[in-house]
Amino acid sequence: MSNKIPFTKEDLQKYLKTLYKTAVDVVEVREFIHPDEEIKEFGYGIPLLIDVDVKGTRERLMLHTVRPDKYGHERRSDRAQSILLDFDSFNQLPKHVTALGVGTFTREGELKSLDDTEEFFLVTKFEAGRLFAEDLKKLSSADNLLPETRERVLALADYLVNIHSKKKDSPSLYRRCIRDLLGHGEGIMGLIDSYPSDFAVAPPERLKAIEKKLIDWRWQLKGRTNRLSQVHGDFHPWNILFDANNEFVVLDRSRGKFGDPADDVSAMSINFLFFSLQQEGALHGAYRVLFELFWEHYLQNAQEVEINEVVQPFFAWRALVLAHPVWYPDLEDETRQQLFEFIETILEVDWFNPEQVNSYLPSFRPNKRQYAQ
Repeated sequence: MSNKIPFTKEDLQKYLKTLYKTAVDVVEVREFIHPDEEIKEFGYGIPLLIDVDVKGTRERLMLHTVRPDKYGHERRSDRAQSILLDFDSFNQLPKHVTALGVGTFTREGELKSLDDTEEFFLVTKFEAGRLFAEDLKKLSSADNLLPETRERVLALADYLVNIHSKKKDSPSLYRRCIRDLLGHGEGIMGLIDSYPSDFAVAPPERLKAIEKKLIDWRWQLKGRTNRLSQVHGDFHPWNILFDANNEFVVLDRSRGKFGDPADDVSAMSINFLFFSLQQEGALHGAYRVLFELFWEHYLQNAQEVEINEVVQPFFAWRALVLAHPVWYPDLEDETRQQLFEFIETILEVDWFNPEQVNSYLPSFRPNKRQYAQ
């Protein structure tokens, strides 16, 4: 067996023993595509043909992997999903080739079985601290805006500037991220499908019209592949913990390592609007101060020249979450209505102006003051 394959004959035999529950002798391993040639190197996506001897009986097996590509396999989790789906489904279809086992390669080159597993789990450290969302719940007017809250907002903006400075040249992955923004189950279409069909604020026709607008935005964004950057992916106030020294940790990074920076910027900043709408009926007071401070500091330090042209669909996604009756069951319908008006208006705007947010809110609550820009 070629020593360029990332596992040894002994490792393979050890793994196959777990499948057969008896000793297995590996006779030969070769690439399936070129059965008469020596294996030059192991390439993910190229199946291997394996001849084995099991108690004197010769059997032939195939070892399949998935190579990284632009067809939804850019991430290791994508490739794991594909392999696990094959294992779960092959043997459920009559006359299908039999799947014997599923596993993974360790960093040391061992083959580890996952055959008897069910759900996956993750273990992390525990971090104590106060959610940044608690800071925002306390605000109302600029008079009670503490210096430490301003410092925290600036620190969060600086954090994004720092992580977004790491770029990646992968046009297919950027297009994948924009595609996921709309089509993923955790993205816009998944959210829209989860809205109740009898929800008065957002009946099906209203959601359908929003979805149609977002298709146009996908075509506007997907060519801006230079924007692919390191991101958090779910950078909102419930995923930020501050300690007594004003240091923070972030929680629950989501949807991959790279994406558009507008995702993180919109996820955080829309919450200043969200809390302000509930108290003031518009972006006002301390919330407006923080919103503009966050945007100004980020734009000045990130050297961004395009985010004002691409953030609109990301704002729409986050607003769909905040307006959702399942995620936020106690939210007043007036606030949900304003969030939907914000979505519909901002999707018609070519250039987002952080200082003109109230102009993207066609109606204010009737029981609240209307604040001029």
